[in-house]
Amino acid sequence: MLSVRMLSFFILIFSLCDADSICPPEHNPLTLSPRQIIAEYEGNPVTVNCTTALAEHKGLYFTVGNETSRIIEEQMSISQSVSLSDWNVTIKCKVKLNESHECSKDLQVITFKNPEVFHSVQLVNVTRKETQYRLQCDIINVAPVQYVTVSWYKNSEKIQTESFNDTTTKTPVNKSSILRVNISREENVVEFRCEAQLDFGPHRPKLPAISQTHRVSAHYAPELKTQNSTDDTYALEGTDIIMSCEAVGNPLLVYNWICDGKNMLENTTSLSLPRVHGNKTCACTATNYLGNITKTIHLHVEPRAGCPLTLTPSETVVKFGDPVSINCSTSVRYVQGMGWEAPFGGTGFERAPVVTWRVEKLEEWTPSPFCYVTLVNGSQCTVSPVITVYKTPDSVSVSDMGHGSMVEGREYDLKCDVINVAPVQNLTVTWYRGNETVLTQMFNDSTMTPVNVSSTLRISTLRDYNGLTFRCEAELHLRPKGPKFPPNVTSPPYTAVVLYKPFMESCPDHVTVVENAAFSIDMLSCQPDGNPFPTVQWFYEGKILNSSKPLTRTDSGKYTAIVQNSHGRSNTSVHITVEYSPSFTCKEHYEITVNDKHQSICEPVGLPTPTLTWFKDGKQMVSPQLWKKNDSGKYLLNAHNTHGTAEHTLYLEILYAPEFKEGNESKEVLQGENVTLSCSADSNPPSNITWIYTAAVNSNMTTEGRQKTVTITRATSTNAGYYICVAENKVGRNTRFITLMITGKSSQIPFPIIWVSLTLLIIILILLVVCCRICQKKRGHYSFFPVKVSNVSNIPLTSVQANGKAKDF
Repeated sequence: MLSVRMLSFFILIFSLCDADSICPPEHNPLTLSPRQIIAEYEGNPVTVNCTTALAEHKGLYFTVGNETSRIIEEQMSISQSVSLSDWNVTIKCKVKLNESHECSKDLQVITFKNPEVFHSVQLVNVTRKETQYRLQCDIINVAPVQYVTVSWYKNSEKIQTESFNDTTTKTPVNKSSILRVNISREENVVEFRCEAQLDFGPHRPKLPAISQTHRVSAHYAPELKTQNSTDDTYALEGTDIIMSCEAVGNPLLVYNWICDGKNMLENTTSLSLPRVHGNKTCACTATNYLGNITKTIHLHVEPRAGCPLTLTPSETVVKFGDPVSINCSTSVRYVQGMGWEAPFGGTGFERAPVVTWRVEKLEEWTPSPFCYVTLVNGSQCTVSPVITVYKTPDSVSVSDMGHGSMVEGREYDLKCDVINVAPVQNLTVTWYRGNETVLTQMFNDSTMTPVNVSSTLRISTLRDYNGLTFRCEAELHLRPKGPKFPPNVTSPPYTAVVLYKPFMESCPDHVTVVENAAFSIDMLSCQPDGNPFPTVQWFYEGKILNSSKPLTRTDSGKYTAIVQNSHGRSNTSVHITVEYSPSFTCKEHYEITVNDKHQSICEPVGLPTPTLTWFKDGKQMVSPQLWKKNDSGKYLLNAHNTHGTAEHTLYLEILYAPEFKEGNESKEVLQGENVTLSCSADSNPPSNITWIYTAAVNSNMTTEGRQKTVTITRATSTNAGYYICVAENKVGRNTRFITLMITGKSSQIPFPIIWVSLTLLIIILILLVVCCRICQKKRGHYSFFPVKVSNVSNIPLTSVQANGKAKDF
């Protein structure tokens, strides 16, 4: 056992070489049990024990991924349960040597998943000597792929091995292996097997191989077994004839017989002609998809002396176990006797003219009774009836040959097993997909006793086949002497399960809904389809949404549904427009400056865009292009669209600048007269009136309402000059000039006074111009003003009083 001092020495040496190497591997004091884990993904958790060789340490602990277990001190062993639900799990056991150094040991964890194997065959090319196939082995859902070995076998002999070099992927993947082969006619049927196996190397577990087998054979056109394509056959009149047409070919040959231009509907290598009369020419044609070949048989029938016996019926069809009877009669008078010879039901030698062969329960598959007659001259002849004994199948069933669920786009075989049926040459097996006939097969076996036969249906799966039923029907065609309705047995239905990529059906491109209808995405006609049934997620502007939440007016736009299952995903988009009835969000009072251009004061919201109609004093009106003073008043606004109507009442107040009723004027009075100068203006809001003039002792200014008046008592020459009335509100200002002239005794105004007055007037005018420009920059221009306060503050103006000092108004 290593001491802490010795281990610290090694740590020091290795730290000088490599700062990351804390413990040298050959002196690592940690031991893991097991040393590695190779287990199936999502299997049972595995417990790992970690033991240290150090008697003294600062603690043992595990790190699993980014998680750290509790540090255990004063113990030489700890354990940790490892979950197998992470493909990239990393596990380390660590021991703290002191506060700054520790040793660790990694546990190798390999989580695996055994694959599924699907084998498909594609016919590539057919030549005269051989057939080329492309075999594909699909290894589905396997991990880790670097340990997979795919082996190909031909008749149990390994012919090809393939592995994959992907050492980075640990999660399940799908891989394919391709094998191209040429099959000669001499090889007949060759069996190929694809085998996939997870092999983790020597001294590690080797999992069972997963395999699938497929048989292929060389294809070739029909060929006759004999060299001659024409044959001659001879027979006596009234005898039963069997003509043979033997050919070889692959795939299976279909036979067609035509005798004297009549189609015999026989898909067999032999044709039975009972009691032939007259010469016949029969042609047998063997066909497959590579071609056809025909053999012609000329039948020569030679007459013979007739036997005076009549069978009623001469041909019969009997179900196995049912009773049967046939009468044999003669019209000849000179007869010694007649009778039936048979293994059962024989009559012995009896008197003419009728004898009956009768069996209460026919349990012989090939009964061969014959009726004979002995004439008085000692001659004898015989006739034999044609008896067909049949049996319906004990059972008819469909199986999927073990492949289970199908995947869209792949080929699968269904097998129909018909158990214990006779005679098989009269059997027809019909395949149905739903109620549609997809394949009919007949059999050319001449065996008369019951046999078991099977028919195979190859299907290329479509998603529409999911949930469809497949069935096969075994039917015995025994006409014209058989039952009116052919005996048949139908298999229980086989319901196909087809796995396929999901999609969304019945989805409109665009939908228009109404807000108050509480419409949600779940109410769309979109229907997800897929097997397994897919999950559906709806997205709006790149974000997932609650599809059951009702849509509001702000939710118009493009909605995308993503449907997904284990076989893929797809997306579908729907443009949704949410319409809603009109509404107003306007104020009840607006101020508008006179002569402003008409603009949208109060606009309704709604979809489709509402039609807005103005009413004043109960009458519909057209909004003016320019607002006038008399447009003030109460208005009713009516908004309408296809989803409703909304109304709103508002009051418009037209604001305009001051306007004087009188213009500038000159006024002449006598010295000593009293003078009254009045100033008022029409405006909205009302104006602030200010007089600007040279104040004197005998002048006084009074206010009455919105009018300001300057009163001069006993005017003197000092009162002569300019009197300026300024009217102003928040819309603008106006100025009116009055020139006051004093005449009489002292009409001559001293020159100094005139000079001073002119100087003051020029100064005042300059100040007015400057103030106007400053006010215009501060005030700006507004189309309308919301009324927020009841009184407007006066704009300060400057006037000159009699004492010559400035005064603010």
